[in-house]
Amino acid sequence: MISTEKIQENAVLVGVATQTQSLEKELEYLDELAFLADTAGVEVKKIFTQNLTLPDNRTYVGKGKLEEIKNYMEAEEVKMAIFDDELSPSQLRNIETELKVKVLDRTTLILDIFASRARTAHSKVQVELAQYQYLLPRLTRMWTHLDKQRGSSGGSVGMRGPGEREIETDRRIIRDRIMFLKEKLAEIDKQKVTQRKNREALIRVALVGYTNVGKSTLMNVLSKSEVFAENKLFATLDTTVRKVVIGNLPFLLSDTVGFIRKLPHSLVESFKSTLDEVRESDLLIHVVDISHSEHEDQLNTVKQTLAEIGCADKPTIMLFNKIDNYTFVEKEADDLTPKTKENISLEELKQHWIAKENYPSFFISAKTKENLYPFRDFIYEEVKRLHIRRYPYDKFLY
Repeated sequence: MISTEKIQENAVLVGVATQTQSLEKELEYLDELAFLADTAGVEVKKIFTQNLTLPDNRTYVGKGKLEEIKNYMEAEEVKMAIFDDELSPSQLRNIETELKVKVLDRTTLILDIFASRARTAHSKVQVELAQYQYLLPRLTRMWTHLDKQRGSSGGSVGMRGPGEREIETDRRIIRDRIMFLKEKLAEIDKQKVTQRKNREALIRVALVGYTNVGKSTLMNVLSKSEVFAENKLFATLDTTVRKVVIGNLPFLLSDTVGFIRKLPHSLVESFKSTLDEVRESDLLIHVVDISHSEHEDQLNTVKQTLAEIGCADKPTIMLFNKIDNYTFVEKEADDLTPKTKENISLEELKQHWIAKENYPSFFISAKTKENLYPFRDFIYEEVKRLHIRRYPYDKFLY
């Protein structure tokens, strides 16, 4: 009997600490990279770091470190190396030549996860477009799978001319495919615009936040629906919209793709239409995983992304989720050591964020529903205020 069980791949992770990125910060990024690897079904065997002024132009890490990585991988029979930053085409080529194993960078790994998570035609086209845009400048050999795209790219590629190199044919196939996917995405986007216009009668609220902060779980609680939720990065790619009724007031609630640090530019470009749901919303609920040790960095990443898409000034509610997971080490009364992320109580953290944020802040657990109802009451008042502003003569609310 032939086993159909998938063999789990293993890998080493590689990161560089620089003048602008401390070793502590790089280790945080590598922890996230390990979570990404786990989401993709890859077991991490070892993490390698190096201190450099800047990443090496040829091999990302120095010659000695690359030799150390190679020796470990050969001894432990590890077949994949994942690098924490996006590698240039020449870096990728040089590292593959030296290590003689599969080499991925952070961007490739995220694209792979997105490809496995895409469910609708919209997200599949977005991911495929991002993959080809990333692949095009990195073509260094014949990619045999591209043969399947001949004749399906929306226009005739034609046969290879006399003397034409295979690499040039592959580039033409990819360029044609990119053009076809962009046209297809534009058609889908037109349909999405029409769908959003049909929903204009209701106030629209969008959940935004870092990946894996509990947006989908919150969506399920508020809308009493069953949106897919999982403790993995990028569990949700497709924007999900549900009608929610609180009291006598209906509104639309959307769950959007999560953000992440070092998000590949090609994905940002491809998913701009998905973010239109955020741009056209009336109210944002910015969900933060308060139990995560790097919640402040994650919060700032989301704020930066919102600013980039022109949503920094939208009415916003800050929602600090997962208070049921929050833990801290209580200090002794005579302990003079300074406070750290590990020994600040939840109450102290609440006061910090309430004082710091310009937006209304709530601390809840979507999983256990702790403090959920005061938050729901506040949403009701905010949506009602926005509804009255838009429809001042709507007697339904009075």
